[in-house]
Amino acid sequence: MSLPDKAFPVSWDQFHRDARALAWRLAGSNKAQWRAIVCITRGGLVPAAVISRELGIRVIETVSVASYHDYANQGQMQILKEITPSLLANEGEGVLIIDDLTDTGKTAGVVRAMLPKAHFATIYAKPKGRPLVDTFVTEVSQDTWIYFPWDMGFTYQKPIADDEVG
Repeated sequence: MSLPDKAFPVSWDQFHRDARALAWRLAGSNKAQWRAIVCITRGGLVPAAVISRELGIRVIETVSVASYHDYANQGQMQILKEITPSLLANEGEGVLIIDDLTDTGKTAGVVRAMLPKAHFATIYAKPKGRPLVDTFVTEVSQDTWIYFPWDMGFTYQKPIADDEVG
């Protein structure tokens, strides 16, 4: 799999705004009380911090699932860190799962199977992963690669028109 042609760079400011927008959506949901956040590392760490602050959730747990072994190739799923057993009680009811993105849905599917009654929320969703997510902020096309602020430095970006043929 090569990197998609469409690039969606996200600045720190934009990511923070999007994480707060997700918190607003979650605050307006029927869940009056979340008992904990389980964030999918590494991408879920930053939005989980913002959402925990905005919603007053103090218990944050991680689950570490590796699927991208480099930025272009998705490989076999590996669970590197399990979820604390107490959060698995009642199939994750009252738990909020947070990630930055659902792409193919493979990682989301693994975590959702661990916590089937949890509420799954992401900042960004692609069509293949979208059915596994309960709440998200922005949907992007499957052939778009999102460049998160922690993956980027400041460099020149050539205009889109320079890539057009003719």
